[in-house]
Formats: sequence, C-alpha cells, structure tokens
Amino acid sequence: MEGVFVVFEGGDGVGKSTQTALLADWAREQGREVLVTLEPGGSPIGEVLRDLVLNPSWGDVSPRAEALMYAADKAQHVYEVIRPALDRGALVISDRYVDSLLAYQGAGRDLDADRVEQIARWATGDLLPDLTVVLDLDPAQGLATIEEKDRLEDAGHDVHLRARQAFLTLASRDPEHYLVLPARLPVAELALRIRERLASLLWGPAGTVEP
Repeated sequence: MEGVFVVFEGGDGVGKSTQTALLADWAREQGREVLVTLEPGGSPIGEVLRDLVLNPSWGDVSPRAEALMYAADKAQHVYEVIRPALDRGALVISDRYVDSLLAYQGAGRDLDADRVEQIARWATGDLLPDLTVVLDLDPAQGLATIEEKDRLEDAGHDVHLRARQAFLTLASRDPEHYLVLPARLPVAELALRIRERLASLLWGPAGTVEP
C-alpha cells in the first residue's frame, strides 16, 4: 500500500486541528495506518525551532532568519517523520507544510517569493503533498478566536491578508492537488467534503463516503 500525504493549510483559527483529527479518525476506520503531525514541530528538533519562531520572548527576529528556521524545521520533519511514514505506506496528515512558509514568510513578510520557494523545496527534497486542503477565512475572524497570540499570530493584519491571498494563489495554480473550502461551513459538512476528496484519491472515482 502506497503512502499518501495530506496537508491542511490556511490562516490561524480556521479549524485545521479539528478537521485533521476528524479525517484521521475516519481513515483509521477504513483500516489505514495514520500519522498525524504538525509544523513547526513534529520532531524533537522541530519543537525547539517552534519555540524559536513562535515564542515572543525571543524578541525581534529577522524575516530571513525566521524563514530559514522554518525551512530547517521542515527539512528535519520530512527526514525524521514524514518520509519514513510514507515509505511504510502510512497516511500522513500534517497541520501545515511548505505552503505556510511560502504564504507567511514569502508573501506575509514580503521576502523574495522565488528565493523562499527554492529554499523550501530544497529543504524538503521536493516532497509534495498528494492533497492540500485550504480552509479559507478572513484573517480577522480567525484571529479573533485566539486569546493569547504567538509571535506570528501577532504579526499584524497586513501579514495575514497577504498570507491568505498566497494560499489561494497557490491553490489556483494546481487545482488537481488542492481543495479550497470556506472555513465556516458546518464542521460535519467540511469533514464530509474532505473525506470525499481523499476517498477519490485513495480509491479512484469508485470511492464513496457515507455522510
């Protein structure tokens, strides 16, 4: 059985964690081995890097340093966690991946988008998800649900607006591998539509999902 790589992307507070858990539970019911992970983090080194990029107590961090730390997190994550799981045939579901680096550091921090993408693709060995689910929402609505914001969540409205547009632009370039959904649809409806798309990926057009 071949491994399958699914990523959830979108702004903060859109419900990625909820949909990740629901999809993982459904896939396990179908008999799949499932690995749920996240970025930044997902590995011991990644947890250290997560603190460095998100903890406000570190003070001001240069956008380039931030981008490189996110890239390092992804490199270790793929090496230690994602690639081994895919090689043994697991379904890997990650809360964030390369698109978040392109959206927040490339577009959000207004760095050279092509340069950031080159670094990200090199760091991850050009590993691309089989499916990326983008949960789309006005950043102001998502951020309003977060009481204690980390350093990136508190980066400013313009950063998050640019990041949102970047997610949508990335999805528009490759619709075969993306599913864009309004994040404020009912949780059950979102879960069903995501399962349907994954079922078609796992089993082809004959794959069906019970509501």
